Amino acid sequence: MTREVYHKALKNLQDEVLKMGEMVATSIRKSVESLQKRDQKIAKEIIANDIFINRKRFEIEEKCMSLIATQQPMAIDLRTLASILSIITDLERMGDHAEGIAKINLLMGDEPLVKPLVDIPRMADIGLSMLDKCLKAFIDRDTETAKLICNEDDKVDALHDQIYRELLLLMIENPKIIPGATYLTWVSHNLERIADRVTNIAERIVFMVTGKMEELNVSKY
Repeated sequence: MTREVYHKALKNLQDEVLKMGEMVATSIRKSVESLQKRDQKIAKEIIANDIFINRKRFEIEEKCMSLIATQQPMAIDLRTLASILSIITDLERMGDHAEGIAKINLLMGDEPLVKPLVDIPRMADIGLSMLDKCLKAFIDRDTETAKLICNEDDKVDALHDQIYRELLLLMIENPKIIPGATYLTWVSHNLERIADRVTNIAERIVFMVTGKMEELNVSKY
């Protein structure tokens, strides 16, 4: 493999990571939409489509391992490939969290929501914004943006805590809603974990560019 072909293969890998990120973002967005609309059809589609996210991860992983084995990359190229392996793992887990929200929607059946969804969509919006910025930072090798993204995780943590407290009070006031309220706490937890996964990706971007491992996901909340 010539250097030109090698660098083209490396660029194609990065493009595949973006495609996987778009698949995951769509799954997250639709999972919250399915909950808001109580749409079981959308929820089932998300669950069925998770296999395609998993396949994309394995395809990228195989290509990474092949380049490492055949080209013996050094320095930043090796860090890029190592980072991609880590990033796609976090993306795949984020897809699992979206699938989890869809499954919760199905578990709730035809039961109405115990409270209007206000903060849960906000959590999703922040997490999706973080993911979009992070993927751009990955392509641009933008460590400053990657570090700033991690600060947004505090907003998601704050909303998660707020949702938990509100639902806990509702359960105390009316024990009959405990199952429905518990489901919403699970949804909130999945969204909180998605934001944590994005910060993991941000840390890998910093490592990829600088060669230094830094823990950026330190909550200030």
